[in-house]
Amino acid sequence: MGARVTRVFRNFNLESRATREISKEKPTSAPRHPVARPGPLPEIQEEIRRKDDKLLALLKEVYVDSIDPPMQVKDKGGSKQQEYRLTKLGHLRDLDIPSIPKGKISVVEVLTLLNNHKLSPQTWTTEKIAKEYNIDLKEVTSLLEFFIPFAVEIFPPKDRKALKSS
Repeated sequence: MGARVTRVFRNFNLESRATREISKEKPTSAPRHPVARPGPLPEIQEEIRRKDDKLLALLKEVYVDSIDPPMQVKDKGGSKQQEYRLTKLGHLRDLDIPSIPKGKISVVEVLTLLNNHKLSPQTWTTEKIAKEYNIDLKEVTSLLEFFIPFAVEIFPPKDRKALKSS
């Protein structure tokens, strides 16, 4: 209902308002700044058209012989075959992929080796981990240095008596 009322007021005297706007004088544009555009100078035109004999003689001495190199077919698969290893997991075998390229390690294996190193660092040394998982020693040392597994600690509830006395 409200749309009909607004449409009536919007369309009221529409033609006369449109003709009034059309018949108004258009504003004139601002004057342009005069630009000095000199014509081509005859000395420059003569210099352009004149041939230099010395440069022409040098240009005639240049001889270019180009030979395209023979086309080489690139191997998309790569000529280097990757070696794979089986994962070192026990009961979590279903969670991980079955084979991993040598030099790489899965997330579950990383968590396992970090936990093993945390629990017994004398047995799980960096050299043993590098040999076990076929990883560079440098990568293992940085892994053990910068990644620490989460430690869940459960604090026993304090006695109410101990809270009251303090």
